[in-house]
Amino acid sequence: MSSSAEKKNIPWREMTKEILESDVYKELERIQNPSLVYPDYYLNPFHAYDEGNLSWLAAAEAEAATMSMARRAIPDASSLDEANEIIRGNWLQAIEQHHLQYSGNSTIRDILDVGCSVGVSTGYLADKFPSAKVIGLDLSPYFLAVAQFKEKKRSPRKNPIIWIHAKGEDTGLLSNSFDLVSMAYVLHECPEKAIVNLVKEAFRLLRPGGTVALTDNSPKSKILQELSPVLFTLMKSTEPFLDEYYLNDLEATLREAGFVNVQTILTDPRHRTVTATVPH
Repeated sequence: MSSSAEKKNIPWREMTKEILESDVYKELERIQNPSLVYPDYYLNPFHAYDEGNLSWLAAAEAEAATMSMARRAIPDASSLDEANEIIRGNWLQAIEQHHLQYSGNSTIRDILDVGCSVGVSTGYLADKFPSAKVIGLDLSPYFLAVAQFKEKKRSPRKNPIIWIHAKGEDTGLLSNSFDLVSMAYVLHECPEKAIVNLVKEAFRLLRPGGTVALTDNSPKSKILQELSPVLFTLMKSTEPFLDEYYLNDLEATLREAGFVNVQTILTDPRHRTVTATVPH
């Protein structure tokens, strides 16, 4: 992946080296919850890393991998910035439109980004809704250490992002305390049971009129449907729960948890954004 990314002008090795040779390691003890018990599914070797998401290398390479995903999703984009503008712009627009239409005029004051990884999606949410308080939550303390390290290097926000090391399906956060719960590219890494529990927890955390936004691979994407068997097998080899994700009826899972106004749109050729509301 690194060499194909570099052919597309993504400085994968340089970005990775910069993180691994930095002071990022100091952030780990500030962020890590030592009493957290990892769910069994999370200990799988995701993305061909032996330790899965629980390693410095996975954390150091995550942002470059995200850039690579954007280029792959929008191959005709003239630049990485344009590809990101399309992918992230369409996703944020889907969230904003859904909330405007169904929230009953409630403003987005509190946002939770579940499975925030190294904080790329969290940063986009904070930029889009600058007056909101934003929390990024993840199971990997390594990813969160990178997120916090990178955030400290940028100009300060009016509302600094808070990073929390916890389980997305059992966050320990207060019920009815968020207006938006987002999960970006998280669910395809989860078994069926975890998907159901993540959705239930999002319902518990949201206020009446609150919005959940789930963006991930679309089972209806022509590009993904037409992948060669070799490429699909390769993709599945690094994503142990891909079959369970594709077999899950996400819209039905949301309705069973109590959500209403469930909507799905293809926000780019590979990915869908599913939005839904907690009833008033």
